[in-house]
Amino acid sequence: MISATKDAAPGAAPANDSVEALHALILHQLDEDQAQEAISIPLAGKSSIADHMVIASGRSTRHVSAIADKLAQRIKQEAGRLVRVEGLPNADWVLIDAGDVIVHLFRPEVRSFYNLERMWSFGDAPPVAAAN
Repeated sequence: MISATKDAAPGAAPANDSVEALHALILHQLDEDQAQEAISIPLAGKSSIADHMVIASGRSTRHVSAIADKLAQRIKQEAGRLVRVEGLPNADWVLIDAGDVIVHLFRPEVRSFYNLERMWSFGDAPPVAAAN
């Protein structure tokens, strides 16, 4: 089980291990839920808001909503963390704040419009192709 707090107890694994375990859990769950084009942008050293930003797409608003619900439940069960979820009623763009990892789930058209990959990669990532 992943540590639920950033402050490690004596003899506990370092906090960075729990961040990486949380990150791996999120990527695995997105894969299990068939999220499309999931990418992870390392933010350590670029921003103080989180260590990782994960961006993925769902095929429809229903798929985005289902991915977000399942991911929030899994993080709570496996990591013992409560997450903040924003944008779930419309499910065009859902933000899941798990503390050290921020997850953005989009419908493909909305993802293409906002193109967060390019903004947060500081030009390192190619633009996302628009969905047909």
